[in-house]
Amino acid sequence: MDFDPSANRVVGTARIPGAPEPKKAPVPVKIIVAGGFGVGKTTTVGAISEISPLTTEAEMTSESVGIDDPGQATMKTGTTVAMDFGVLTIDQTLKLYIFGTPGQTRFAFMWDDLVRGALGALVVVDTNRIDDCYPAVDYFERQGLPFVVGINTFNGQMSYSIDEVRWALAVREDVPVISFDARFRASVRDALLVVLDQALDKAIRMKS
Repeated sequence: MDFDPSANRVVGTARIPGAPEPKKAPVPVKIIVAGGFGVGKTTTVGAISEISPLTTEAEMTSESVGIDDPGQATMKTGTTVAMDFGVLTIDQTLKLYIFGTPGQTRFAFMWDDLVRGALGALVVVDTNRIDDCYPAVDYFERQGLPFVVGINTFNGQMSYSIDEVRWALAVREDVPVISFDARFRASVRDALLVVLDQALDKAIRMKS
């Protein structure tokens, strides 16, 4: 207890008996959503975020022809040029800060800054364009960051099975390959929980 002469009173931090314990702020966890152009990263972040997601999409113009490849399977006319950002509170102890990476390879130089401090990643895959996710898979393997391959089913259909996608990507057996629908909050939440499980498993292994 301290005496505040200007206020002529005693001040301090002692808690009143019987008063409830002050609530602790939830632990912040940074999660990355990555993948190729037009696979559903922005949709994923938008579906799950409890705040209006922050996006940095720009319209593709004729000047981007030959640089920005929208692919044959998408009618997308915009591209994320920096990042997408959303927030999800899991419970009173855990809060996710979700960052979506730009899909175009010419923005790959931003990945190091976006990924710094992240505990895990979700690599979104379109089975019609599996090759597009190779750079993300390679990047996280090199970084040693736990990641999950999430096949975006779009219309509830997949061109290839989970086993076929695992074989095509040649990911390790300990890397989960799952399916989800980026349009639906519950489906995205389940996918992110798998990412959290991966991050927790790595933390436990490092301590043991």
